[in-house]
Amino acid sequence: METTLTVRVDGRSHHLTIDNRTTLLDALRERIGNNSAKKGCDHGQCGACTVLVDGRRTLSCLTLAVTQEGAEVTTAEGLGAEGELHPVQQSFIDNDAFQCGYCTPGQICSAVGMLDEHERGWPSAVTAPGEAAGLTHDEVAERMSGNLCRCGAYAHIVPAIQEAGR
Repeated sequence: METTLTVRVDGRSHHLTIDNRTTLLDALRERIGNNSAKKGCDHGQCGACTVLVDGRRTLSCLTLAVTQEGAEVTTAEGLGAEGELHPVQQSFIDNDAFQCGYCTPGQICSAVGMLDEHERGWPSAVTAPGEAAGLTHDEVAERMSGNLCRCGAYAHIVPAIQEAGR
């Protein structure tokens, strides 16, 4: 069965007729031509496919595209203003927070969503009860635990996110 829908990706509307079983990741990569989100594990375990849907972190490999009618999807490509990098993107560059770069778009989208969650006061598993969460190493590491890096660039990823969050 197919469905016709409209989804906005990085500020542009896309009208698609897709199989109801198509994931958002596959719609982005195969139908829209946006290759920012990567297909890592295709099981929601690595975070390489992380995008922002209406500002919230979303694993696009586990999300059916048909559920995104009218949603605003933002990939790492759509984060910065025209001709400028988003502060998280700039911080990843400044802190050398990537090696092979495969996980980087998902890491960056997750970091942007995570910083928004932190700004809203949402606690994590390591936030002390009754206390406001700081952007400590443990706090950032816990909040980013769903995004894996096979190269092990965590020693630079966490400081990059902390810097961008200041």
